[in-house]
Amino acid sequence: MPEEISAQELEQLLQMITLPQPPYLMAGVGLLMGVLCGLTFGRQVQNKLDGWKQDRLPLLPLATAEITLSYSGTLIGVTLFIGCCLQIFGFSSGVALLVALLLSLLTGGALFAQLERLMEQVESGNFKAVDFDNFDEFF
Repeated sequence: MPEEISAQELEQLLQMITLPQPPYLMAGVGLLMGVLCGLTFGRQVQNKLDGWKQDRLPLLPLATAEITLSYSGTLIGVTLFIGCCLQIFGFSSGVALLVALLLSLLTGGALFAQLERLMEQVESGNFKAVDFDNFDEFF
């Protein structure tokens, strides 16, 4: 039968697992992932708009599998980047990643909702200027 591990031995094992330096590499990977997926997302939205201009293809639903995957990749990359940068400045990894996840999900969700509303306006023909100061339009 395996021996029981005492709390002190468990504490020593957990201290050996931690990384000795901040996660610079993961911050770079997160930044690269966010930029590449963001460029892909922007190109896909541009292709949808071009298809609508030329052939009157429907703009909505915007949440197709390809667009959702690239947007999710952008959010994951931004979460990694922000979380790792917070860790570099001394935050613990759990708190840093939780704050980064909340920031990216709230901001990303609001921006995606705003983008869908803009696509509805473009498709219906009554496009108006975007007012980012009015938070009622986001939700």
